[in-house]
Amino acid sequence: MSAAPDDARTRELAAALERVRRRVRTAAAAAGTAEPVLVAVTKFFPAADVVRLHGLGVRDVGENRDQEAAAKAREVRALVEDPPAWHFVGQLQSNKARSVVRYASWVHSVDRASLVDALGRAVARHREAAAAGEQEPGPCATADLVCLVQVSLDAEEHRGGARPEDVVELARRIEDTEGLRAGGVMAVAPLGAEPGPAFDRLREVSQRLQEALPGASAVSAGMSQDLEEAVARGATHVRVGSDILGPRPPVG
Repeated sequence: MSAAPDDARTRELAAALERVRRRVRTAAAAAGTAEPVLVAVTKFFPAADVVRLHGLGVRDVGENRDQEAAAKAREVRALVEDPPAWHFVGQLQSNKARSVVRYASWVHSVDRASLVDALGRAVARHREAAAAGEQEPGPCATADLVCLVQVSLDAEEHRGGARPEDVVELARRIEDTEGLRAGGVMAVAPLGAEPGPAFDRLREVSQRLQEALPGASAVSAGMSQDLEEAVARGATHVRVGSDILGPRPPVG
């Protein structure tokens, strides 16, 4: 592991990261579960912060905008020997699939059949181009892209996600698509509601999915404000941004 730089920003990140890691450890111990994977969501923050986090041991990084993520992944890859696994966690347009598969190992936000098909085609094209030396191989060149089905936990909101009753069918489509692997489910707690009951519903959806596809056991849930509730209900991945990196930087 490369050493983290010794500067004020790195020390700030180290302190914040340790606070979040302590929260995760405490929540997992209280629930009697294994510690979930901590995905540091670095949207709006520079590649230099990803490099700093890498030096602090972070190996899973999340982004939700392809244009920003693609550029950042390229920059980080040039700066560290063993770059982190990139998790795409935002809403994804099908026409961005070809770009995302060049750097991402995980897509947490698969919510429709057309996106599954687009990702499958993109992985196939990426593998062909990488094998021909026309494109630098990303993780999908040798490993399947892990896709999580995003589940809508509130029908009145429009934050993306498949209906709970459609999750198994969508996951089967992922699993049947060459180059993709159905990893499990993801959800965002509804705005203005207690997260616990929402994550209870997600756990029920996950259990039904695992009855059909036992390997699809990942549960991506919980962010800065509600990670304890998510861990208590079986989250295997938590996505934390502001509590690690701080307030969103001003956009010039």
